[in-house]
Amino acid sequence: MKLLFDQNLSRRLVNQLSTTFPDSTHVVFEHLDSSDDQVIWEFAKAAGYVIVSKDSDFRQLSFLYGAPPKTIWLRIGNAPTKTAADLLIDNANPIASFVDDIDAALLVLQSIDS
Repeated sequence: MKLLFDQNLSRRLVNQLSTTFPDSTHVVFEHLDSSDDQVIWEFAKAAGYVIVSKDSDFRQLSFLYGAPPKTIWLRIGNAPTKTAADLLIDNANPIASFVDDIDAALLVLQSIDS
């Protein structure tokens, strides 16, 4: 599974999750950190990434356009990077099922603390 982490998530997630989600990247590493959401959306679509964001803008694009790309919306507020990493690792199987589901466009993950 190739995840594309949005600007509002730490770029350290790429390394922290490299075993569980190999081939993932961050918008900074793709020189998209100054790009608007539509450009990021089109990049993810063309390159086969699943967008991971805390921003509801990608949720809205998911409702508007559907997949691809698929979107994972993390509802974790201003939680630390470890919370995001743990949430994604703990949900690796549901994320894999989501990615394989041709009808699914949006997956919402929320930490217990949020």
